[in-house]
Amino acid sequence: MEQRKLGKTGIDIVPLVFGGNVFGWTIDEKTSFEVLDAFVDHGFNAIDTADVYSLWAPGNPGGVSETIIGNWLKARPGMRDKLAIFTKVGADLEKPGQKGLSERWVTQAVEDSLKRLNVEAIDLYFSHWPDPQTPYEETLGAYQKLLKAGKIKAVGASNLDAKQLADSLAVAQSEGLPAYQVLQPEYNLYDRGSYDGALRDLCIKEELGVVTYYSLASGFLSGKYRGEADLAKSQRSDKVADYLNPRGYAILDALDAVARGHGVHQAEVALAWLIQREGVTAPIASATSVSQIESFARAVSLTLTAEEVAALDTASA
Repeated sequence: MEQRKLGKTGIDIVPLVFGGNVFGWTIDEKTSFEVLDAFVDHGFNAIDTADVYSLWAPGNPGGVSETIIGNWLKARPGMRDKLAIFTKVGADLEKPGQKGLSERWVTQAVEDSLKRLNVEAIDLYFSHWPDPQTPYEETLGAYQKLLKAGKIKAVGASNLDAKQLADSLAVAQSEGLPAYQVLQPEYNLYDRGSYDGALRDLCIKEELGVVTYYSLASGFLSGKYRGEADLAKSQRSDKVADYLNPRGYAILDALDAVARGHGVHQAEVALAWLIQREGVTAPIASATSVSQIESFARAVSLTLTAEEVAALDTASA
């Protein structure tokens, strides 16, 4: 499969990243192993997770996703060298002091993640959310120490706006600290407003890698949600309901037309649009079955025409 440079990290990835939020939430450990095996067997090589996944599930503490990935790596000798592992710090783990981007918490959280993941180093460590209580100098300084210690190999940020990203890059430059090399924004055919424009322009200018989350808009862009009656199909029904409007239906119509032309699924078209989009290195997408991994492989190999891209752009503008 084609591989792309992930910004200036030195990491090369196939342009689709597995989203590990499903592990221990919508699929158990056994199924997670089967899906991960299929993911690697199809030639993919990057997995994204976070220390908080999936705290929102009833009875599920943070760290479950990382633990499942770690157990899978332990059961698959030699697999670690084939993969880039991404994880994140900064979300609220609901225990006192276990949130944010202070040096104290970053230093502790990375050790917890390394242990759960069963790895010696994290390939890409993300600041999960902005932390207005902690200066960029402190967070980037903590990352500098972790980089020197070999516990992480590159740093990125998720959910920053254009000003926050620009400010962080300026601090890194002025203080001689490591700069964020990858951005993880919410971005898909429907949710374009927070990334398109100044933030995307900055990422292109600074040659940042970009891996998008909610790449299928919580499953809406798969085409399986056409009305209120379909919401029972999703554990994310509250979010999906927001897409059931004239603009959402126009996007589905455009996806339907392009998918018919190629004989593929709507989700594969939505992912291919992201893969071909300037300013995107790779979408992050989750799977709960081997058949969905097969769909990812078709998405990566799908090439949309300029006319098809224009039709999707017009519908989603």
